[in-house]
Amino acid sequence: MPIYDYRCGCGRRFEVIQSLTAPDPGCPDCGGPSARVPAAPALGGRASAGRSREYMPQTWRGTRGGNREHLTALRREWAARERLEAKHPELAGDTRPVLAHEGRYHGAPLRAGDPMPGPAAAGDAPGPGRSIGQGHSGGHGHSGGPGHSHDGGPGARDIPST
Repeated sequence: MPIYDYRCGCGRRFEVIQSLTAPDPGCPDCGGPSARVPAAPALGGRASAGRSREYMPQTWRGTRGGNREHLTALRREWAARERLEAKHPELAGDTRPVLAHEGRYHGAPLRAGDPMPGPAAAGDAPGPGRSIGQGHSGGHGHSGGPGHSHDGGPGARDIPST
C-alpha cells in the first residue's frame, strides 16, 4: 500500500499508509478534515563526495594516456570536490604534500613529515626511523632543476645520519 502525505487546516502535515480508494483521514491533532498534498520525490542511490586528492590519477597511465574525454571528466570531478571541500573542510583530509605515490607507496602515499616505513632501500633517504621533511628525499624520480642532482655531482646534498 502507498504512503500519502496530508495537510490539515490547522497546519499539521502527516503521512498515512492506505489504499488508493480509501477516504482522506481526519487530522490526528484536531480531528478536522485533511487534504492530500503532492509527495516529495524519493530519490534512490547513495551520495558520494567523489575521489579525494590522493585517489586522483597521478601518472600518465592513470589518465588513460591523456585521453581528452577522461581528462575533462577528471577536471570536472576535481572542481566539484574542491567546491565541496571549501564548504566542508573536514572532507579535505591530509593536505600535506605527497612525496611518493608509486611503487611501495602505491597503497599509502608518503607525505611530508611521515616516517619511512620498514627498512629503507638503497638510494632511499633518510634511513629507517627518520622523518621526511619537505626537502630532498633521495631517489624520488623527478627531473629536478638547476643545481639539483642525485648523482653526487654539483648541487647534490648529503643528508646527515642521526
